[in-house]
Amino acid sequence: MIYQKFSKAIYRRAFRAIDIPEDLTSITDIDKKGEAAPRDVGLTPEAVEEIWSTIEDFFRTGIHPMLSVCIRRHGKVFLNRSIGYARGVSFAEQVEDPVIATLDTPVCLFSASKSISAMLAHLLAEQGKINLLDPVSYYIPAFAAKGKGNITIQQMLSHRGGVPNLPGEPSEEFDRDETVRQICEAEPNDPDGRVMAYHAVTGGFIIDELIRVTTGMDIQQYLDKYIRKPMGMKYFRYGLDKKDYNKVAINYTSGLRNGRVIGGVLKKVLSVDVEDCVELSNSEQFYQTIVPSGNIYATAEEVSRFYQLLLNHGEWKGKKIFDPLTIHRATRETGKMQIDKSLFLPMRYSAGMMLGAKPVGMYGRNSHYAYGHVGFSNIFCWADPERDISVAIMNTGKPVLGPHIKALPNMMGAISNNCPPVVDMVTDEPVYKRLA
Repeated sequence: MIYQKFSKAIYRRAFRAIDIPEDLTSITDIDKKGEAAPRDVGLTPEAVEEIWSTIEDFFRTGIHPMLSVCIRRHGKVFLNRSIGYARGVSFAEQVEDPVIATLDTPVCLFSASKSISAMLAHLLAEQGKINLLDPVSYYIPAFAAKGKGNITIQQMLSHRGGVPNLPGEPSEEFDRDETVRQICEAEPNDPDGRVMAYHAVTGGFIIDELIRVTTGMDIQQYLDKYIRKPMGMKYFRYGLDKKDYNKVAINYTSGLRNGRVIGGVLKKVLSVDVEDCVELSNSEQFYQTIVPSGNIYATAEEVSRFYQLLLNHGEWKGKKIFDPLTIHRATRETGKMQIDKSLFLPMRYSAGMMLGAKPVGMYGRNSHYAYGHVGFSNIFCWADPERDISVAIMNTGKPVLGPHIKALPNMMGAISNNCPPVVDMVTDEPVYKRLA
């Protein structure tokens, strides 16, 4: 018994992991009334149980204090559950009274916010306010500085905008105007937008600025008017209302401590150290501001609902939110898979989405048609039209290396393996037909 306790203590400290109870029932919240029966979504009870079992295994690594998951198939929720703690945990020792998370606990999406912000740019194009093939500088003249005059909005959305990183230190006051100025003044890595390099922060601020100069609204107001309110979302917003500060899930730096090499790469991508990023994300200052590329707060169900909207070709409960062709333009790849110069990983992008792949992609096996986005760290949100599923996997641990690395592909594989393809994605008929 003493050895067991000693081993657990070493594990917690080494991997910055929380203590996990043997029985997870007391820290699990299940939408028992809302979950459809497996047979109603074309699955077996065993398939759903296997998916949930791998999710529990992922949580049992202790790396993510909270895990929240919602999966729809054929438009019906068949799994909507949260597990773990919203706040009050420690990696050093067991805490007596941590706050247990619920299905209503909002979580920061970090970079998974990007796909939502990108869809706002596509909506702006649908409304005729912008053309995605126009140069950014046509609408934001200052962006032309240092040879960026020909870079298009489409290139910015597909991580070819030439300014993957902020040239200076991020403003501690989250000064939006100063950030936009820095982006506009930045030297491009390629003035023709030929270099694919993940834009962790910059692209979102450009989308916000495009919305401001063409509509007079900021990105928050635009999201509220055209998506959040029409879809009946409670959260699903940049930052938080003050009344929700005590409800939000706290983020934690977890996993093995990052070495100089990994830490350096992450700092280049995030513009700040991982620990500083996590600390900032838990501040009231962060809750109060708009970071278009990284601080949408939502529940897993709300994010799954958003991706279901895309699967529905832009319609939600009889309301037209997007034109079907807008979804098509937003989810089609903009280039073949290649090494991203920021992430140093093989990536496929559309104009705003991270795309799946064959034989294995970030959304599981044979996920070539899947589209969505990941968020820091191990947040996965996507839709797979071939499988007719919309998925949100959200968490509050921010590891890079750790024992979760084996459990993560098992969980993703369980979803793709147990939700087999049901839609023939190759057809001789036009997918979209012009109205007479």
